[in-house]
Amino acid sequence: MSRLLVIFDLDGTLVDSEVLCNQAFLDLLPALTDTVEELVERYKGRKLAEILDDIELRTSTSLPAGFEQKYRQRVADLFATELRPVDGVPAMLEAIDQTFCIASSGPLEKIKHALTVAGLASFFGERTFSSYSIGSWKPAPDLFLHAAEAMGFSPEHCVVVEDSPVGLEAAAAAGMLALHFVPRIHTPKCINTFSRMSELPSILQCVERTILKH
Repeated sequence: MSRLLVIFDLDGTLVDSEVLCNQAFLDLLPALTDTVEELVERYKGRKLAEILDDIELRTSTSLPAGFEQKYRQRVADLFATELRPVDGVPAMLEAIDQTFCIASSGPLEKIKHALTVAGLASFFGERTFSSYSIGSWKPAPDLFLHAAEAMGFSPEHCVVVEDSPVGLEAAAAAGMLALHFVPRIHTPKCINTFSRMSELPSILQCVERTILKH
């Protein structure tokens, strides 16, 4: 059995969903003048309730009743036709030897829908954990600690793969090693940063060898 648990974020890490999630805001809210890229940068990894509060503040308007449900339906529609796995993810999941799971801030239904549409559901089965199940969101460490406990691993034997600042902060607070996925960089800025999913299996092997020494 692996001595290492790999905890994956979902949006922007395993599935290319950040643009679609923010495009849904632009589709539904004409008052927003940002580009989709600007929204991705502003809201990456953040809790939806916080995002909606920020949108109301920035547009000086109250969102209509039932907006969250309408937004989630628009996201689901976009996912159904346009969602794809991040480049290299299926091959990476086939290649890694470690135990792995997902810990995402999204609702469990959204997580499972995204995995199914992107063709990744068979890799994870029921090993999916949602902030909505425990009532705690990143950057609090609770979700990662919950996933580790449920999977039977101590925090020091966990590696978190994340693309967002709040996710990296949550991993640090949980006492876990974080690997920062930054797909658009050419040269990693630090040892814990990588830009291609094909690099991850060898990185995890090195991490596991280090853990086995202790």
